[in-house]
Amino acid sequence: MNNAIFTFKQPVNEPILQYLPGSKERALLEAELERQSNLEVEIPLIIGGKEIKTGNLGKVVMPHNHQHVLATYHKARTEDVQLAVEAALEAKKAWLELSWMERASIMFKAAELISKKYRYVMNASTMLGQDKNAYQAEIDAVCETVDFLRFNAFFLSEIYSNQPGIGLGNINRLEYRPLEGFVFTISPFNFTAIASNLNTSVTIMGNTTVWKPATTSLLSSYYLMKIFQEAGIPDGVINFVPGSGATISNVVLNHPELAGIHFTGSTGTFNHLWKKVAENLDLYKSYPRLVGETGGKDFIFAHHSALPLELATGIVSGAFEYQGQKCSAASRAYIPASLWEETKGHIVRMVNEMKMGGVENFNNFINAVIDEASFDNIMSYINYAKESPEAEILAGGEGDKSKGFFIKPTIIHTTNPRFKSMEEEIFGPVMTIYVYEDDKFEETLKLCDETSPYALTGSIFSTDKYATIKACKVLRYAAGNFYYNDKPSGAMVGLQPFGGARKSGTNDKAGSSLNLLRWVNPRTVKETLVSPTDFKYGYME
Repeated sequence: MNNAIFTFKQPVNEPILQYLPGSKERALLEAELERQSNLEVEIPLIIGGKEIKTGNLGKVVMPHNHQHVLATYHKARTEDVQLAVEAALEAKKAWLELSWMERASIMFKAAELISKKYRYVMNASTMLGQDKNAYQAEIDAVCETVDFLRFNAFFLSEIYSNQPGIGLGNINRLEYRPLEGFVFTISPFNFTAIASNLNTSVTIMGNTTVWKPATTSLLSSYYLMKIFQEAGIPDGVINFVPGSGATISNVVLNHPELAGIHFTGSTGTFNHLWKKVAENLDLYKSYPRLVGETGGKDFIFAHHSALPLELATGIVSGAFEYQGQKCSAASRAYIPASLWEETKGHIVRMVNEMKMGGVENFNNFINAVIDEASFDNIMSYINYAKESPEAEILAGGEGDKSKGFFIKPTIIHTTNPRFKSMEEEIFGPVMTIYVYEDDKFEETLKLCDETSPYALTGSIFSTDKYATIKACKVLRYAAGNFYYNDKPSGAMVGLQPFGGARKSGTNDKAGSSLNLLRWVNPRTVKETLVSPTDFKYGYME
C-alpha cells in the first residue's frame, strides 16, 4: 500500500429511516428506548483511554420527565483537565505521523458502527437525553453524524491532493501539518452530530482534542466516545472531560500549547473565550485558531407572490421542529399584508394540530425544551409579549414545567418590527411575525437585514424570480445559509456547508473542506534540483 496514490470517492448521504408503524426499525427503536429508560448509566471521564471517576457527581435527566434520572456523571477536577491536556499532547506524537488513510479509515469505521451496530443506541440516547422526536434524532444522531465522518475523509483526500506545480529546476510540495499543540472542543446540547464533528473534523487532520461536552447531552456524547474507541481512535487523541466549563477553561486557556478552539454554543460564551485568548496571546506558542458557530435570529421573508400554504408550512416547520432549539430555527417572519389572513389561517390550524408530550409517543411533534433555565427564559419572552400593546399571541403562549419542561408552540404577531422577540435570540418554540405593506418590499428587506446582530440562516418565499434575486442581494450578509422557498434549516453535509457570520460565528462552514483547512498549518517544501554556484545575475560580467 505504500506505493498507492489513494483517494476517496464522494460519499452519498446516509439514508433516513422513516420509522413507519409496523416497520422493523420502529420496533427496534422502541425496544432500545425501553431498555435505556430502565438504565442509570455511570459516566466517567475518559482521559488517555482510561476511565476516571472523581466522585463529584451530577445527574442527567429526561427533559420531558425531569424526575427520571438517565445517568450520573463524574465532574472533572483541575488535575483531571491538566491530565487531559498532557494526554492529548502525548498522543499527538504518534497520531500526526500516522498515514492519513489510516486516520480516515477509523472515521469510516465509526460511521459504519453508528449506521449499523449502534443506530438505535444513538437515536434512543438522543431522544431521551435531549428530547428529540424519532425523526429529529434520526437525521441528527445517525445521518448527519455519519455524513460528517464519511464526507470529511473525502474532503481530506481533496485537500491533500492539492499540490503546487513543478517549477524550472525545482520540485514543490505542500505539507498539511496539524496545528502545533492541542485543540479545545466545546459541544452544545442540541446536536449529537455537532458533538461528533467538533472532535473528528479536528482529529482527522492529525490533531488531538480536549473535549468538554454539554452536560444536558452527556448520555449521547458518552456513547459517541465509546464508539470512537471501538472504531480504533488511539488513547489520548480525544479526551472526554465533562464538568464545569469554568474549571476546564481555566486550565485549557492558560496553557501555552493551546492550538485552537472548536466551539458551538452561545455568542456570549464564544466572546468570553475569544477575550481570554486575546489576554493570553503572549503566553501561547502560536496564535490559536478560533472556530465558532454561535447564535441566530433566523428569518423567513415572504414576497407577495409567495404561495400561502407553502409559506405557512415553512414557518411552522422551521420554527417548531425540535422545539426551536436549533441555531438555524426560524424565529421571525415578514409577511406582506395581501397574504396575511390566508397564511395566518394555515399557521394557526397547523399549530393547533401539533401534539405535545414525551418522545416515547411517536405522534408527538413537540417535546420538552432542554432544562429549567431554558424554560424560564423562553417563557419570559412569551409573558413579555402577552403584556405588550404591540403584540398579540395567536397560538400557544402556555408552558408547564411541573413534570417536564413543556412549552406550547407560540405565534406572536407584532406591529413593531423592532419588537423584543423580533431582535433577540430565544432558542425555543416562539415565532414572531411582522406584517408589512406589499409596496414596501425593498424597504422591509433592509429592515430585516438591519434588525438582528446575527447572520446565520434565512429564507425567501417567492414565485417572482426578480423579487427572489433582489432579496438575495439585499440580504447578502444577513445569512450564511440562504434558502429559496424553504424553511431556513436542515442543511446537509456535502450539499449545504453550514455557518454564519456577524454575531453568528466565524463562518468556517462545517460539512465542507473549508472547516478542515482551519485545522492544518501548511508548510511549503521546495527542492532545488541543481543548486546555483554563482551569486551574479546573468546580465552581470
